[in-house]
Amino acid sequence: MNKAIIYIPNKNPMQSGIAKNNKWVLEFKTKDPTKNPLMGWESSADTLTELKLEFSSKELAINYAKKKKIDYDLIEPKKRKTVKKSYADNFLK
Repeated sequence: MNKAIIYIPNKNPMQSGIAKNNKWVLEFKTKDPTKNPLMGWESSADTLTELKLEFSSKELAINYAKKKKIDYDLIEPKKRKTVKKSYADNFLK
């Protein structure tokens, strides 16, 4: 049986906005990685690990996983704490 995780990806650290950070992603976990004896690299014959599905809501992602009989782990996003600052605060210390 396939195993997946459902989460909201982190925003790019090079960008400060959070407006378009509301896509939920269903990503498959790796199954049985094998170790290359020569180089020591880990690889897998499972091509599902390269697949990332995007959904507009958490419920759509969960419904898709249930419909396709995919075991999933749901990772809820942490609440962001916003601190309002004034530009003048840079010069008051």
